[in-house]
Amino acid sequence: MPRIIVQPNPFDVAAEQDALSRCNPRVGALVTFVGLMRDLNDGAQVSRMTLEHYPGMTEKALAAMAEEAASRWSLEGLTIIHRVGPLEPQDPIVFVGVASQHRGEAFRACEFLIDYLKTRAPFWKKEQTAEGERWVEARSSDDAAAGRWGNGGAQNPRPQ
Repeated sequence: MPRIIVQPNPFDVAAEQDALSRCNPRVGALVTFVGLMRDLNDGAQVSRMTLEHYPGMTEKALAAMAEEAASRWSLEGLTIIHRVGPLEPQDPIVFVGVASQHRGEAFRACEFLIDYLKTRAPFWKKEQTAEGERWVEARSSDDAAAGRWGNGGAQNPRPQ
């Protein structure tokens, strides 16, 4: 059931939402989240960000997160799309869409997936600032959010 895509290209939010509910009259709720690149991080202007990943490993990790969400809540559909490569401010980075019969399950599953994506997905972010390039470090607030769901969620180290 889960649809997992890792790609460099932008995605069409409306088309992805439609695909989650089309031809399924059981869907009573559709919750989506779109994460955008910001131009400011930790007080510094960011002009560009590059997202890196390990092909194959990344998709496997995202599929495991999606399966965990599907085991916790009764879902009718689930899509995760995550971009990689160079991004600029306001570019969409991630799409998480969850369809279910009831809104509570869709909201909780979507929030769970976002929290786990921030802490357990094997992506590494390198920002371009006026002072040069820098790797984005893990945030304790993201770890705390993922911790609400049990099993924590350790941040992946940046590649060497």
